[in-house]
Amino acid sequence: MLSRVADSLFWMARYLERAEHTARVLNVHLNLMLEQPAEASVGRWNRVRRVLGMDAAQLTLDDEAGALVRALSFDIANRSSIVSSIMSARDNARQVREQISSEMWEQLNRLFHEVRKADHVSEHDADSLDFLNAVKEGTHLFEGLADSTMSHGEGWQFIQIGRYIERAVNTAVLVNVHYADFADGADASDYLEWIGVLKCATAWEAYCKVYTATIDEHRVAEFLLLNPQFPHSLRFSVDCVRNAVASVAEMAPSGRSARLTRLAGRLKASLDFAQVEEVMHEGLAHFLEEARRQCIGLHTAIYQAYFRYPIESALEG
Repeated sequence: MLSRVADSLFWMARYLERAEHTARVLNVHLNLMLEQPAEASVGRWNRVRRVLGMDAAQLTLDDEAGALVRALSFDIANRSSIVSSIMSARDNARQVREQISSEMWEQLNRLFHEVRKADHVSEHDADSLDFLNAVKEGTHLFEGLADSTMSHGEGWQFIQIGRYIERAVNTAVLVNVHYADFADGADASDYLEWIGVLKCATAWEAYCKVYTATIDEHRVAEFLLLNPQFPHSLRFSVDCVRNAVASVAEMAPSGRSARLTRLAGRLKASLDFAQVEEVMHEGLAHFLEEARRQCIGLHTAIYQAYFRYPIESALEG
């Protein structure tokens, strides 16, 4: 597969996963505002900003919540915004139109026009939640169409790599930011916030099936980071990346993929054999930063192996 094609499929998936994650986090916190007194919102939007990687300097309005929600929804200059992410995903899909199914293209095109039609979102507008839900449902539908209408060859594997690297990084940052604020001395008033953390990873109901509705910060960390079966856990995401990397290496054998396969296997092993008690004792922040660093290393290795490599290597391969 041409490096240009693989690159576009990879980024198409990453941008759509980013849009879905942003919509979900905003949706959860807007709902929390409706369920809690105003004083409970202190610090919430600063956490949201940190979770979604937005610079505080970009917030210039007094209405912090409204400014943040609008910026993360519609600011084209912000690469993490929903509209910007979906536009970028569509641009990448258009460059590889022949590699994806007609159903995938039609759904992405439909989603693009839906988000472009929306002209405002605020923290007090009921339409805001409808908009965010439409983004989540639209990206989920696209993922389902990709899985059911596209051949599971190299192209599909690069979509998997992009989707799950983005998801792994998002989960690591989400857990790190919230634990930095809540893990020490959490009390009953934080109960809804812990539910919010789980809902930001679509994990609340799945968590309850494993641990019941009793909130324990160690169990939350264990579920979001180390559960091997939950699709948004860090371990599950890394497993998917490793499997996709191995599949691509089998389909297109090349010496360039050896380092990538080794890095993915190393990160997978570190999560497979981790114990939450050891992680918390040694420092959750350190563990998450190391996982995030290794994910960035995987991203770099993918570029070196498949997207940007010397022409001599390409000719030899």
